[in-house]
Amino acid sequence: MTNTEVKRRRTKLVPEMEGPVARAYARGRGTAPQLAFYRSSAAELAKQLPSGSDVLEVAPGPGFHAVELARLGFAVTGLDVSRTFVSLASQYAREQGVAAEFVHGDVAAMPFADESFDFLITQAAFKNFADPVDALDEMWRVLRPGGVALVQDLRKTATPEDIANEVAGMKLGPVGAFTTKWTLGQLRKRAYTPEQFETLARESRFGSCRITTDGIGLEARLTKP
Repeated sequence: MTNTEVKRRRTKLVPEMEGPVARAYARGRGTAPQLAFYRSSAAELAKQLPSGSDVLEVAPGPGFHAVELARLGFAVTGLDVSRTFVSLASQYAREQGVAAEFVHGDVAAMPFADESFDFLITQAAFKNFADPVDALDEMWRVLRPGGVALVQDLRKTATPEDIANEVAGMKLGPVGAFTTKWTLGQLRKRAYTPEQFETLARESRFGSCRITTDGIGLEARLTKP
């Protein structure tokens, strides 16, 4: 994939996360080990956020991670293109007694005023955004000066061995492990290399980013001056 190809609008090759598909996905992500992971992830993020921060999670899906952040005292909003996910996440927040708001909308045209948030996070979703540079520009717009956008996703340079090691740590059964490895292998085709993501960041209003890799993942930290 060349730099020019990275910047172009991406063809949508993933299934629509609505109705039964979205509900099935939510069930798979709502297991006890997954919920424990979301709690741990939220706790780690909380260490780097000032008390009372306004947080936006883009593509929160069923809302499990966003709810854990809100449970820790942050003002959390979730934005998802799936109306089913917005409904499921809102219901989950109510059941948990947590004040988190979930809104329907497109990351490339967010329904928020300029400088609305202190921190933004998106997990395992950026590779599916049709307009990646427009998405980054919108993230820049809705962040306050000094705000940070954290993009966590699968990296294209993850090897089959990396994926196998990652799945082994999930302690799945034989069928689940096979299916998960196959799925990650397919998703990797849409993912970005660190160099490709740096190109996107340079083309965006952020101008740059700081990238780290670990296991099969890529984490990009983009700061608005």
